[in-house]
Amino acid sequence: MNLSIRFNKTTGWLLISSAVLLFVPYTILSIIFEYPQVLRQDAGIILTRFHQGGSSLVLVWWAFAIVGLPLFGAYVRIGQQLEDKVSFARLATVLGLIGLVVQMIGLLRWTFVVPVLAQQYVSGNEMTKEASKMAFQVIHQYGGVVLGEHLGQLFTIAWTVLISLAFARLKRFPKWLIWLGYGSSAIYLLAQAELFATVIPGFPYWGLAGFLGSTLWLIWMILLGLQFASKR
Repeated sequence: MNLSIRFNKTTGWLLISSAVLLFVPYTILSIIFEYPQVLRQDAGIILTRFHQGGSSLVLVWWAFAIVGLPLFGAYVRIGQQLEDKVSFARLATVLGLIGLVVQMIGLLRWTFVVPVLAQQYVSGNEMTKEASKMAFQVIHQYGGVVLGEHLGQLFTIAWTVLISLAFARLKRFPKWLIWLGYGSSAIYLLAQAELFATVIPGFPYWGLAGFLGSTLWLIWMILLGLQFASKR
């Protein structure tokens, strides 16, 4: 097999596998933990529910954090293909990798931090319970909102827009796929308003933006992967 064809196929399957695998732990979490709706509950309820989930819930959160690892390889490979064709390819790759790292760090709080707080909450006295709730809120706001959802999503959006722009300039992929990249990024960006609503009471936001934007982005990733995998 031609090395270029093999390179494209590998890149394509890295994109497809990551996007598909992300759906698996997300779906499991929605079933056994009522994620993400549970996050709107009081911190005490969240910690209690988390503790009830036991080791299996901890491992699902770990899986949710690491199934995106193939994307590191995919981002680097795409960047390598574009580096001598568009001036901002390396910048796009760096932004994409930063986005992956901070989102992974944010998600791993559910594996290595929240279990400790949940145990302290369910077994401690009233003072310990209140301290656990406060610690959870701080960790959740910083690890989840600041890192995972704000910085992680912003860097991911930047990568998607820049890569779509590069593909548009090179006329390498269908226009509809490029516009899907732009559109999913725009909707994903609207989800940032919900983050500001956590600290600015009454800040307007569209509740479906996060779910719709992330879902369309994953679909775009799968379709982009299929395009790479079918390249000759």
